[in-house]
Amino acid sequence: MIKAEGLVRDFGRRRAVDGISFEVRKGTVLGFLGPNGAGKTTTIRMVAGFLPPTSGSVWVKGINVAENPVAAQKGIGYMPETTPLYGDMTVAAFLRFLAEVRGFSGAERESRVDRALERCFLQPVRNQTIETLSKGYRQRTCLAQALLHDPDILLLDEPTEGLDPNQKQVVRDMIRDMSGERVVMLSTHVLEEVEAICTRAIIISAGKVVADDTPAALKARSARYNAVTLSATGAGIAETLAGIPGVGKVETLENGSIVAFPKAGRSIAGDVLAAAQEHRWKVADIKVDDGRLDDVFRQITITEDTEKMEVA
Repeated sequence: MIKAEGLVRDFGRRRAVDGISFEVRKGTVLGFLGPNGAGKTTTIRMVAGFLPPTSGSVWVKGINVAENPVAAQKGIGYMPETTPLYGDMTVAAFLRFLAEVRGFSGAERESRVDRALERCFLQPVRNQTIETLSKGYRQRTCLAQALLHDPDILLLDEPTEGLDPNQKQVVRDMIRDMSGERVVMLSTHVLEEVEAICTRAIIISAGKVVADDTPAALKARSARYNAVTLSATGAGIAETLAGIPGVGKVETLENGSIVAFPKAGRSIAGDVLAAAQEHRWKVADIKVDDGRLDDVFRQITITEDTEKMEVA
């Protein structure tokens, strides 16, 4: 559905995107993740045909975006980080206008507008002017305009930026429900967004791809993956856990709990439980960590950015 090959984009002497390549298949919710200034928005704009690459190519459903942008864009729904909204228009009037821009008229136009309003839960404000909407409803209006032509590919740039937790959850649920048989590619620097709705994550740093995997597989790279946190009373707990062959290090938390970190992500929960039973510790709680995406994110992006600065 999307194929990017060797994408490069320069702005004067600054290289914002540096040789990015990836492919996305139908049914994927792809989180395009990176720190501010990593090149996320620039890449999304090149995929959308809004910004030409300095070099490299993008194909959307087999169409070269640079060579035939209009044909490619017919299959794309694009929600930029700041969608231009006409504040004095009502939500319904704005969507009718954009439906006409897309080539729809009459009953077909009204049907598509109604469907977009329903999908994005905008019926309560359909006749309200956009300038009076909350941030959450504005974001939903932006998403609705991207859905008018029922595209196979949705490109969403920071879709929940600036929303409160309740509004974020509404937008996430909408994105999840709409993924189905289409591709959703969303740019974000919010790690919880990726864990909540994405089936795949690409992390970029300094304009380059530094990781490409499922969120679960990326979390498994964390030093905390399979770490065991034990709340228990008994003699020599920390010393005993440190002596388990699969344990790399042990830390004692402020609340008295003890964390045993495994070597190379090994499963050590069984060994910890066996030690607790053998030494008759009184266990109040035990938890196995599934890894931290933020740990992996910091490790990958800091390393890459630091190397680039040292080379420069």
